[in-house]
Amino acid sequence: MKDKILEQLKTVSGDGLDGDIVSLGLVSDIVVNDGKVIFSITVPNGFGGELGPLREKAEQAVAGIEGVASVLVALTADRAEQFDPTQQPPKLTREKDRGVGADMRPAPGSIPGVRTILAVASGKGGVGKSTTSVNLALAFAALGMKVGLLDADIYGPSMPRLLGMTGRPDIVDDRINPMEQYGIKVMSMGFLQDEESPVIWRGPMVVSALMQMVREVNWGELDVLVLDMPPGTGDSQLTMAQQVPLTGSVIVSTPQDLALIDARKGLKMFENVDVPILGIVENMSSFICPHCGKNSDIFGHGGAEAEAQKLGVPFLGAVPLHMDIRLHSDAGTPIVMSEPDGPHAAIYKAIALKVAAQLMPEEDE
Repeated sequence: MKDKILEQLKTVSGDGLDGDIVSLGLVSDIVVNDGKVIFSITVPNGFGGELGPLREKAEQAVAGIEGVASVLVALTADRAEQFDPTQQPPKLTREKDRGVGADMRPAPGSIPGVRTILAVASGKGGVGKSTTSVNLALAFAALGMKVGLLDADIYGPSMPRLLGMTGRPDIVDDRINPMEQYGIKVMSMGFLQDEESPVIWRGPMVVSALMQMVREVNWGELDVLVLDMPPGTGDSQLTMAQQVPLTGSVIVSTPQDLALIDARKGLKMFENVDVPILGIVENMSSFICPHCGKNSDIFGHGGAEAEAQKLGVPFLGAVPLHMDIRLHSDAGTPIVMSEPDGPHAAIYKAIALKVAAQLMPEEDE
């Protein structure tokens, strides 16, 4: 199927391009799953043509292939280096001190089989970070990606409840086999303890447990491992940012000023350890009353988008405060899985596509 897709894309060119998009090496990682096709077109530096017609030509060319049910095309900026799926590049430290301290050093090597690692973070708790993480992970899977989800919140693990999971993972030869639900691999401290039992650990024990869940789990082959980060910017968060080879991070915030102050701190932490910020998500953006239909901005509206513009990072989208999202989360049936064609799932999938366009590597030569 991929050969057929490339053959069809060889017919696609555009104003300002000296050749077709395949010959110019602009088509990156093609994923095909159950008739769904997703690929990225790298926009060269200095490209002066219209992006809309180029995307439409590519979509139409692939949509005509027998067996293709839907096509998603992501446009991404030019990249100088090719991606080697067997080796993640080490994290680079800044030349000047950014206030993190002298222990800011390159992270260890890659996690075998894991192509990209995405941290979903927030500066404070209660902004819907875990709900965003699980729905983004499921949206990535819906795009045809192989996905893992690590609940890195040791003190308040949410994934067992959000995914409706019980039981304990198997341990083979001192390594943990992640559990699976809705087509994604999942690991959480919540699988190793009773839901109502608190974790009463000091910082070093938490950091040790986090590193074990990252490096001693048989993740297998993954396109993306989503890390549901602990809220805040303390020791465990900094350790994860430094010691895990993160490809990028997504910041979740509500629109209100108080949450944005803390979101800004989380963003700065990732900047200080050279982890790319892939964008900001505005959660609980607005509320539509189910009785009168009136829109109410309970936590404000547009604050995260304005903050993204101010800080020069992408704004990925706004997720409303809606009863259906909450009900499905509490029931362990996230909205992207339970209502895949609904309006809320469409929002998460649109956010996932924007993130995937930045995560997806260049196709190996």
